[in-house]
Amino acid sequence: MQPVIEVRQLTKLYRNQRGIADLNMTVQQGDIYGFFGPNGAGKTTVMKVMTGLARADRGEIRLFGQPVSARYEQAMAQVGVMIEAAEAYTYMSGRRNLELAARFYPGIGQARIDEVLELTGLTAYQHEKAAGYSLGMKQRLGLAGALLSKPKLLILDEPTNGLDIEGTVQMRETMLCLAREESITFLISSHLIHEMELMCSRIGVLHHGRLIGEGLVKELTEAHGTLERAYLRILENAGRAAAYA
Repeated sequence: MQPVIEVRQLTKLYRNQRGIADLNMTVQQGDIYGFFGPNGAGKTTVMKVMTGLARADRGEIRLFGQPVSARYEQAMAQVGVMIEAAEAYTYMSGRRNLELAARFYPGIGQARIDEVLELTGLTAYQHEKAAGYSLGMKQRLGLAGALLSKPKLLILDEPTNGLDIEGTVQMRETMLCLAREESITFLISSHLIHEMELMCSRIGVLHHGRLIGEGLVKELTEAHGTLERAYLRILENAGRAAAYA
């Protein structure tokens, strides 16, 4: 089966020499793949290059077999994106925001807007102005917008960042439901390891712009007890390898 995401030798360095270097990774259909690492590890950079918001220095990304750099429209045709904070027109209702976003996609009508409002738990609040939404509701509205085109891949940057406990649980349950019922593949970034353990099927650990470890969450937790312990062991092994390089 063809991977949903293929990244080969991806490098993007900024003037301060931060960024990502020689990144290789593969995400298969049905994965909920979590990018885990501290702030500044390179998670958002990978997602920006992957979605055409930044240009790589070298390397290649393919989505559904299509190279992002050479065939952007084809590569992004089945992709929904929410990078950094979800944005909305605060003077409009949640529904009106979605109606405006739907204009960018052919064939998206009121029925689909009803569907994404239901999927994200916003039906009861659809006619309220976004200015009155909590941070969690704004995040769910951003997710609803990313879902409009019926994507097969969702790329979400820190989707639970800044949410309270209730908002975090709601966002997590929404994504698990979408993976189960809509067969959507996810690439999610976070620095909250407990959320990664509850949500993801696989994780990749980014540290100083390099992918230093990957694995199935189930296998990592079985081997180490918790994902946090697995993460610390991955860091330890990477440090030992660097010392002997």
